[in-house]
Amino acid sequence: MKQHAIIPIFIPHRGCPHTCVFCNQRAITARQPDVTPEDIPGILDTWLSTLSGRNIRTIEAAFYGGSFTGLPKAEQAAFLAAAKDYKDRGLISRIHLSTRPDYIDGGILDLLEEYGVDIIELGVQSFDPEVLRAAGRGHTAEDAVRASLLIRERRFTLGIQLMIGLPEDSAEKCIASARRAAELKPAIARLYPTVVLSGTALERMYREGIYHPLSTDEAVSMTKGMYRILDEAGINIIRVGLKSTDLITEDGGEVRGHSFHPAFRQLVEGEIAKEDLEEQLAGLLRDDGRGGVSAREVVFSSCGESFSNMIGNAKRNKRYFAEKYPSVSIRYSVSGDLPRGKYRAELR
Repeated sequence: MKQHAIIPIFIPHRGCPHTCVFCNQRAITARQPDVTPEDIPGILDTWLSTLSGRNIRTIEAAFYGGSFTGLPKAEQAAFLAAAKDYKDRGLISRIHLSTRPDYIDGGILDLLEEYGVDIIELGVQSFDPEVLRAAGRGHTAEDAVRASLLIRERRFTLGIQLMIGLPEDSAEKCIASARRAAELKPAIARLYPTVVLSGTALERMYREGIYHPLSTDEAVSMTKGMYRILDEAGINIIRVGLKSTDLITEDGGEVRGHSFHPAFRQLVEGEIAKEDLEEQLAGLLRDDGRGGVSAREVVFSSCGESFSNMIGNAKRNKRYFAEKYPSVSIRYSVSGDLPRGKYRAELR
């Protein structure tokens, strides 16, 4: 049963004067109407009525869509006061917001502390200076480090968002960004492959042949290395890839380029599962120098939650092993002693 729920409050492109090359905020937030502080009680009441009776342990009110701390302080205070009232009454558990690294300082954190903010996510996107400049971010890697340290010092929960495949990006730069993010010890992270949206500078660069978007396979390959680094550091990766919406769809809509996939997280986690299992299978085959494995059954196991990743999106992992190892009989099994994201190959 789901124990955690997020009530999203979209403030499209509010608080941010920058126009990054990839950004079409109103497309990403699916034409959400502008929200005022006076709207917050109605939004929260509507969501809380749908969540009632579901035994959900924690409920977050989360301000998404813009750079929240770039709003005028009076407006920030008005939004947060409305949310804090629900937190003080025990109707929600946490207040969550996202912002830019260069919109964090001691005074801003004083305000967020006063109104009970719990989680601050930073849209870092990359720690590489060339990538940040080419993306038009308007902040530096040093800004991201400084903001991250300030947030953690004040005991807020820190989140870091990274993007894959921006202009001037590379697999090596993505891995370096993931390692730098892990060093900053965020509690949560998001990984977003770059998607070319209509109405953006990136779309113009794409049409002019200046920018070449990653294919889905390339994006998966780059993301999985970053995922491994963050996961092994104990960071909760709460999102991998953009959500499907009416505007961002696999067969068109507002998307240009080819790196969007509605099940992108499963593609990444499935690829990791395949690599882990194949490494173990190779060990079994090496240890059995006489080829006896082909006459016996190999069992691939995972917990129930990870079983679909072990099989792979559209059963691609199952097909891969059947085609590459036709002489080996492989059975797929659920095991209660394995944690999420861990896989085992063994002879039976």
